[in-house]
Amino acid sequence: MDSSPTTLIVETTANEECPIDFLGDSADIVYFISFAHSERYGADHPLAKASSILKRKLGIKLGPLLNYADARTENKEEEEHLERMWQDPVALQDCARAVADALETSADIRELLKAFPELPDRLRELADMAVWATAQGAKMRLTYVI
Repeated sequence: MDSSPTTLIVETTANEECPIDFLGDSADIVYFISFAHSERYGADHPLAKASSILKRKLGIKLGPLLNYADARTENKEEEEHLERMWQDPVALQDCARAVADALETSADIRELLKAFPELPDRLRELADMAVWATAQGAKMRLTYVI
């Protein structure tokens, strides 16, 4: 159960609920994807710097992790945007695992992310959810609440 009010919500189109859950606070993923998105605008946070290394130095495409939206909608346009967030779980699984592996193996990134030691574990749990969704023939959607 998340201890933070900031939470990543993982949904699937499967006919049953995913039996895999996060074993810790998913807020770190929300922070990571938010700063990874803002990195291109010059964000100077360690999470933004780590995403820059992932993208530019290690060549990891973060697109599947950056396909997310606020879970709360206020109008029809936002609801339509939310509906466009469904994605292929295979791509999400591959991306989440590649990022988790890089976070643990790159000394530069490990140094930047000392304050987020559980982020690789949460990303691997997300990847496991994607494996399950793939087996169900389902799509996935990432949303968050803050």
